[in-house]
Amino acid sequence: MSRLYDTVAPSVIDEEMLLKAIDEQGPKEEAGRIAKEEETEFADIGALRLDFKNILKVDNLWEFTSLTKLQMDNNIIEKIEGLDSLVNLVWLDLSFNNIEVIENLENLTKLEDLTLYNNRISVVENMDTLTRLHVLSIGNNSLSSLENLIYLRKFKNLQTINLSGNPFCEDPNYKVFVVAHVASLVYLDFRLIDENTKMAAKEQYRYAIEELVADESSAENKRLEREAGETEFNKQKAAYVENLNGPHLFESLFSDDPEAQKLASLPGVDELLLVYKEKMVGICRQVFNFGLQEHEKRQKEVNEFYSCIEEAKTENKEMGTSKIEDFNKYRKKCLSDLTVISDAKVLDSKLAEYDDDISKLWDTLMGYELQLVDQLEDTIKDFERSLADMVSNFVEFVQGLISQVRDLENIHHEKVLEIAILTLEKYVKNELDDELSEELKMLLVDKDTITSAVNASHDVHLLKIDNREDDIIQRANGWMASLMETIHQEEEVLRNRDRVKEINNYIDNLKEEIRSLELPGLQ
Repeated sequence: MSRLYDTVAPSVIDEEMLLKAIDEQGPKEEAGRIAKEEETEFADIGALRLDFKNILKVDNLWEFTSLTKLQMDNNIIEKIEGLDSLVNLVWLDLSFNNIEVIENLENLTKLEDLTLYNNRISVVENMDTLTRLHVLSIGNNSLSSLENLIYLRKFKNLQTINLSGNPFCEDPNYKVFVVAHVASLVYLDFRLIDENTKMAAKEQYRYAIEELVADESSAENKRLEREAGETEFNKQKAAYVENLNGPHLFESLFSDDPEAQKLASLPGVDELLLVYKEKMVGICRQVFNFGLQEHEKRQKEVNEFYSCIEEAKTENKEMGTSKIEDFNKYRKKCLSDLTVISDAKVLDSKLAEYDDDISKLWDTLMGYELQLVDQLEDTIKDFERSLADMVSNFVEFVQGLISQVRDLENIHHEKVLEIAILTLEKYVKNELDDELSEELKMLLVDKDTITSAVNASHDVHLLKIDNREDDIIQRANGWMASLMETIHQEEEVLRNRDRVKEINNYIDNLKEEIRSLELPGLQ
């Protein structure tokens, strides 16, 4: 079905093969034109032909990040691989190879045309991310299940498909099944699908399609709910209050407490736990709601800061651009005048004047930059102070609420300890009405044992509460520190460095332009 190994050894995709392939595309093609330049940059290549190269393994294409068209038909490729970096690929031809599985196409999200004709593929799969797919050629393979083609329903842009030459084509219902189940199709096996065929197919598989649509709708709703849940959780996590809108913290106190179940069976402790849980959940919800509110305030502050920064940079850039435009008008006239001056003294005077004007332009542009530096520095300082106050207020409020949780735990501990000692006294006197578990009886051997168990449980609970408090505080402070470091680096250091370099390069180019002129007055 597919090509067998040639008598010659399989080829490896190396630099020599790639350069030769690019060169063979000819100077009329974009890739060939680039290849004719002093140095070939693989990252600039838009199309590449590697057909009939006896290639066994796809490799060494990671530099071709701009590639939109890749032709690798008529080789002996056994596995789809090595294409992860080709994120701009639109057209891919892997026909006439020995491929058995469709795989490793996840990153090719821009792919519109995929040709896998004449391979050994038995299942259509692993193409979920190819949402732009418009054309699919997968004829002359080993596809035998028509049901497998239902997978193609998810590709809403798929209009052309070639399936001819597969085993399921012998099925008398093949054509109507495909037309009915892949409603977006316009062409099947190189033939236009007429309206009569569409209507007949739709009627024949009406009930099956209705069931499919219902299932797909249900699955889509679940997906949307799941995504909404993930979005909401990520928002809560960004506010440092995830899992605080319910009993999660309370339950975590007891999940890692080895004594919890034993102590919970003490008479009256079950009622204490209900009261404790209700009060703790109420406080946690206060933390949760306050955290979300403060998160929105911080995000608003950050957005307003960046808006202010962009406004300042835009205004400053416009000032510089205006100055450069004015200078360019003067520059054109000046250069025109210089080319007709034959008197050496006059020319020297004009050149000195022009050089002085270039220096003044440099001073002006650098002055604008220094002005922007000062403006950004003041803005960043104000923002940092404001953000520090917001984070500090958030932390203090949370600490106050967590302190209330800690008080609840201390009160609960004292009551449990009181019940434990009282239960011990009754147990020793054989005055208990309720039957105790064997595990609890092991704690009621003496006062030290039961007291140690209650205290150990209390320590576990306090540690959990302390850890949650520390987590919130560290993440809030860490976020602010990281953000400010990024701002200082990007908006002050790197931006200033790039702008100064840009100004100096522009001034150097102006001076080099003068030096390269052939002026009659200097000859």
